[in-house]
Amino acid sequence: MHLLLTRAPAGRVRVLAVPDGGIPAGGTADDARTASDDEVAAVVTRREEEARARGAAPPRWTWDDTNRWYPQLLRAGVRVDRAHDLRLAHRILRGSALTAQSPLATAPPGPWDAMEPAPAGQDLAAERRAPQADALFDLAAQGHGRRRPSTPPDEPAPDPVGELTAQLAAVEAAPGPGRLRLLLAAESAGALVAAEMHHAGLPWRADVHDAVLTEVLGPRPPEGSRPERLEALADRIRAALDAPPTLNPDSHPHLLKAMQYAGVGARSLRKWELEKIDHPVVEPLLEYKNLYRLLTANGWHWLDQWVRDGRFRTEYVVGGVVTGRWASSGGGALQLPRTVRRAVQADPGWVLVVADAAQLEPRVLAGMAADEAMAAAGQAGDMYAGIVASGAVETRELAKVGMLGAMYGGTTGVSAQVLPRLAATFPHAIALVEEAARTGERGGVVTTRLGRSSPRPGTAWDEAQAGAFADAAGDDDAARARSYTRSWGRFTRNFVVQGTAAEWALCWLASIRRRLWALGAGDGVEPGLAPEPFAGRPHLAFFLHDEVVVHAPAALADAVAHEVREAAAEAGRLLFGDFPVTFPLTVAAVDSYADAK
Repeated sequence: MHLLLTRAPAGRVRVLAVPDGGIPAGGTADDARTASDDEVAAVVTRREEEARARGAAPPRWTWDDTNRWYPQLLRAGVRVDRAHDLRLAHRILRGSALTAQSPLATAPPGPWDAMEPAPAGQDLAAERRAPQADALFDLAAQGHGRRRPSTPPDEPAPDPVGELTAQLAAVEAAPGPGRLRLLLAAESAGALVAAEMHHAGLPWRADVHDAVLTEVLGPRPPEGSRPERLEALADRIRAALDAPPTLNPDSHPHLLKAMQYAGVGARSLRKWELEKIDHPVVEPLLEYKNLYRLLTANGWHWLDQWVRDGRFRTEYVVGGVVTGRWASSGGGALQLPRTVRRAVQADPGWVLVVADAAQLEPRVLAGMAADEAMAAAGQAGDMYAGIVASGAVETRELAKVGMLGAMYGGTTGVSAQVLPRLAATFPHAIALVEEAARTGERGGVVTTRLGRSSPRPGTAWDEAQAGAFADAAGDDDAARARSYTRSWGRFTRNFVVQGTAAEWALCWLASIRRRLWALGAGDGVEPGLAPEPFAGRPHLAFFLHDEVVVHAPAALADAVAHEVREAAAEAGRLLFGDFPVTFPLTVAAVDSYADAK
């Protein structure tokens, strides 16, 4: 049973009971009642308690967007066990090859396609910020992937009951519907986790952060001025280029012009290019770039903006990357440099349990391809060492380079030399990514283990292919078409692996969340600074693709570590059944995040 929360007139909230099969044609939702915003938390609490008292499964709270409903419940100290996020589920089902023929997928664009995620909390600006995503999939983000269709201004308001019914019907009619059910449940659980991590926050010592910045950059300067360390480097850059004091190293065009005038010979400011140049400006310029990145990404302005009351609260964007990976729309949570991780410190009497999944994507590939030889290579822990032991390659570095090349499309250099040997040893795994690449090169769609499908290439790809076959086509047109073809093949090659790894991570998060709540609070635990309902309980505080940070009472550290490991094994079983692929973790209980590795 789905308990659907939806807005009603006069500021009221409707609570509708929708059967798991949806509402039949001409039918209506049962158990419709209304409540005020202030009463919603009490209604949710009562329904959760009633289910537990009957020994029944907890309600599946269903809403248009988790961020529009769950934060207010959390602020009231209420946690829900399960949810169904209609916005996230709609996006998956509209694009999945498994539901491509469903009425939901074939309908014209509507309000659910245009719906943007709401901000995660009231302390975030209402104006949306562009999600920070992975550079690997810039191709998909730059007009080659699925475009969100615009909605006419007179489009009717979203109908959550009709949408839920359409989603349930689409899943039921899909081949192997259990895959999609798991994906939608995991995606929605991820939305709950993201909201809870924003609510609880990541423990952050502002004084330690300030001390780190002072140590590296010098004392905090007046607004609009450079820290003294950066200013000293700027003077060295000017001196090395014999440039006037007005040269601003922060202006790339001016800096490149000064470098050209001085005969440096650099065509860009990329690190790999500068490191090849023998000139006195290179060393201070590279150091300046590193420190400037720290200042702009995680400097004092960042500290003032993002850390409140001993907590860093970012806004995760669940499914913000086309593969299903998360992004963030503020605070740069997915790119916290090691330098500032010293400021991530547990509350007194608490610890940070940091867990990192080893070689996640190669293991996922082994499971997807049912490649027993590759799965066996990871049984002892280090898969790359296992690949060496299999006789495929001579060194661990070759194993790593070769596998990354296979998954990301490395077709030159060492990667290309190693790939045939890997294909001979692990034929099923390599064949899977090669077939995914060929599908992408043909303009086709590939699908992850649970059913998230890649977008089609889009108009730029179509135009490049058409241009190569035009009557007036020349060598440049053919080269452009080949470039687009190879690029999209590399994208689809990795989509199936990275997307399935994201599904494993979602299942891992959902299992961790459930297990941590079941642990409860330890005896005599001193409450931390996190708000209720997590003040005395271990809770997820940070997530980065294949790594989690749990903030836990010190007395529960061992129990938390055990549950995190068990959750990884459970995620593997959910995706790959009894196939013998393992997902070992590196787990450490530390006072500071910087001490975890």
